[in-house]
Amino acid sequence: MLDTAIDAARAAGAQRVLVVGGAEVRAHCAGSVDEVLDEAGEGRENIRRAMIAGNADQMLLMTSDMPFVTADALLAFLRASSGSDVALPVATAEAYAAAYPGAPPHVTDLGGERIVNGSVVYFAPGSAERVLPVAQRLFDARKSLWKMAALLGPALLVRFALRKLRIDHIEQRAREELKIEAHACRNSSPSLCFDVDGDEDYRYAEQHAANG
Repeated sequence: MLDTAIDAARAAGAQRVLVVGGAEVRAHCAGSVDEVLDEAGEGRENIRRAMIAGNADQMLLMTSDMPFVTADALLAFLRASSGSDVALPVATAEAYAAAYPGAPPHVTDLGGERIVNGSVVYFAPGSAERVLPVAQRLFDARKSLWKMAALLGPALLVRFALRKLRIDHIEQRAREELKIEAHACRNSSPSLCFDVDGDEDYRYAEQHAANG
């Protein structure tokens, strides 16, 4: 999966590819990337190291557990991210189910809109360091929708509890409170949204790949 992510980034035109990892990762991919940053003991510090290293440039922060990511999907997402400080791809639940029938569920319902979040984030040049504290808090809360909603403040937390929180509410909050243009790029490729969180996902990915 790491090789798939690296190959997709290169084919999409990435001029500099950095990977965060330990000795095993360094030995595996040192010859295919521009730099390997030593990993830390916690994920939020790894996020910080990657974001600081790429802050000056247009940057895609990608996880290494997307087995079906493609260069075409990344390029389409980059085009959709135009004008954003920060952007996240989201696919519709219907498109995700069509691409990966029978896959383990990863669907989120926001205000009646059923979506699947992507595992790659776009940062405009110079924006990564500015939004780093928020990105780290989101990383810590990533496995709990309630914790993520709580980061948005009391008003949006109430909307979330009432199932009335929409994507545009979150974008507006980022614009007004954080002074950043943060966008969810709808109708992105489901290949940017399928990631491997556990054994069930991994077994599905193996079977899906075997079926072509």
